[in-house]
Amino acid sequence: MVSADSTTLTERQVEVLELREHGQTQQEVADRLGTTNSNISAVERAAEQNVDKARRTLELIRTIRSPVQFSVSPGTSFDELVASVYSHGDEAGIKVSYCRPELYTHLYGVLEKYTKQNELKSSIDVGITKEGEVRVFTEDH
Repeated sequence: MVSADSTTLTERQVEVLELREHGQTQQEVADRLGTTNSNISAVERAAEQNVDKARRTLELIRTIRSPVQFSVSPGTSFDELVASVYSHGDEAGIKVSYCRPELYTHLYGVLEKYTKQNELKSSIDVGITKEGEVRVFTEDH
């Protein structure tokens, strides 16, 4: 079994996730670990929450460590967002590593659930790395 040391997961969560990943049903895992199906479901749900929290932490750190950082307000259109990314990159002397259609696709993929009718529904923070990668961190989750 893989160790949960230095992760946000508990040993039990790792154990359950490993067994589920190897094709066992929740009931089979429950029987093997001497617990209930609903307990296994709760352990899985808590593990997924921990994974999501770790992912968001990594997104935040990557954005914070970007040499170019700026915030974008709700109501900003994707056209304005893309223009702002290029403008901030140009001001810092950083070439954004996406052509316009690629940047639209990248940003929409990251922000789809924070978008309505081609506009942002919530505030976001944007970072541009020195390599020209565009990082996004959303306030709400």
